[in-house]
Amino acid sequence: MRVAVLAGATASLLFAGAAAAEGGRITGVWLTENGDSKIRISPCGKAYCGTVVWAKTNGLDQNNPDPALRKRAIVGMPLTRDMRPAGSRFAGSMYNPENGKTYSVTMQVSGSSKLEVEGCVLGFLCGGESWSRLPDETASVEPVGSR
Repeated sequence: MRVAVLAGATASLLFAGAAAAEGGRITGVWLTENGDSKIRISPCGKAYCGTVVWAKTNGLDQNNPDPALRKRAIVGMPLTRDMRPAGSRFAGSMYNPENGKTYSVTMQVSGSSKLEVEGCVLGFLCGGESWSRLPDETASVEPVGSR
């Protein structure tokens, strides 16, 4: 499963800071660029969390570096717990269950329906993708044309 893999880096939030000034709302359910995962972004404490709410292949976190976590399901898994406003973006870290690594990421709402996600390794090897906003009630439903 590819949960926001970004060429070796990965990337994934309520009105806050500059994002609110732009009218962007990072909370909600987002479909990853390739359509194989849905991520719900919601407030958690002073940050925002991203949780997998649907995946095309409902597997386990087999690549986790912690052997005790390798049998947990991908669906329901937290990918990020520390996204915070940083100027016009949000910044934090995100776990990639495809390779078991955690990356530095930034996210920025674009218009009302896109979330630009960029992840970096070593601070300079970066890649990105664009996620699409979904209605909240479709969180656990397969995207149209997914079969």
